Amino acid sequence: MVRTLLALQGGLLRGALAQLLAAEHDIEIVGEVDSPHHLRAAVRAERPDVAVVEFDMLTVTELVRLATLGVAEPVVETTPAGGGEPTPTTPAPRSPTEPMTAPVGSLLVLVEQRRAGRLGPVLAEHGHRIGFLSRDVPPGRIVDGVRQLAEGRVVLDPDLVLAALEVADSPLTNREREVLDVVAEGHPVQEIAERLVLSAGTVRNHLSRIMAKTGARTRWEAVRIARESGWL
Repeated sequence: MVRTLLALQGGLLRGALAQLLAAEHDIEIVGEVDSPHHLRAAVRAERPDVAVVEFDMLTVTELVRLATLGVAEPVVETTPAGGGEPTPTTPAPRSPTEPMTAPVGSLLVLVEQRRAGRLGPVLAEHGHRIGFLSRDVPPGRIVDGVRQLAEGRVVLDPDLVLAALEVADSPLTNREREVLDVVAEGHPVQEIAERLVLSAGTVRNHLSRIMAKTGARTRWEAVRIARESGWL
């Protein structure tokens, strides 16, 4: 049996997909969650073979961390007093509610077409641990994707790859896009830092560079410009 966890924010979609997968003789639904916090807790508790995850629920770094087994604790970037380049340090032990590596087998990520530009950093390096399908694929394709990932096969929607290649080159780094992603959710600097396992000073430095690159006067304007340009 392929033990499968569903992490989708829409209750209607999540419920329909749970019914579809549960009807298969070789797939067992071990949990349904609707937030990043509940996803991390469920992954630790259930250790699913495959987790079907909505792309907007996690940052790219969090997706990779969830799908990577046995890696060291993530590195925290801290900015020296007076500025300068961020310095990587090893974080203190985490509480159960903080982000950390989780024992998930593989991730099947459902992505909106307009978000395909964010896939570049993970498409090549994590193809056997993270599969990507458009949210618009037929339900049966998701069922097949769960089975294929459980068998160690690559699951990749060619339309998403094409859309990712067509996105204009972004001046933002991967980390800057992640910071802007969390900004778009309405979080203040301290919460952005906690979410991405960064120091608050490093987040402020990223925001300054983002606004300089986008020509924005505020972080909200930077979000709008990045979205309209296909960078976010």
